[in-house]
Amino acid sequence: MSTPELSDLTTDGVRVGATGYYLPDESEPDDRRFVFGYTIVIVNTGDEPVQLLTRHWVIIDALGRREEVQGDGVVGQQPRLMPGKAFKYQSFCPLKTPWGTMEGSYRLRTDSGEEFDAHIGRFFLTQPVRENAESSR
Repeated sequence: MSTPELSDLTTDGVRVGATGYYLPDESEPDDRRFVFGYTIVIVNTGDEPVQLLTRHWVIIDALGRREEVQGDGVVGQQPRLMPGKAFKYQSFCPLKTPWGTMEGSYRLRTDSGEEFDAHIGRFFLTQPVRENAESSR
């Protein structure tokens, strides 16, 4: 089974797409430091404006170590999305293993005051497999 390149979930009119990628220039594999970037796109497919309040990430590395990260907003912002509008951002995640997963949720509030969690489906952080020079001959 191949790993999905994109996570794409819609919760209560908020669609969240996520994809991860390896950052070789930031990583030090010999020191067990693997850095991954990820891109998130949040789209308000609902009928009412929503504002992102907080984030909650669950990060699991290849050894099953679990870390939870919570905080206000994303990349220093708490974007407000009108219906049909999107917000895109990039961030990064360091791991001690060459692969792992991320998933989580965003807490959002509608203009009418209702709060809900928009789910971020699991996506993979993977170091590209290097081709063996012998196998390419």
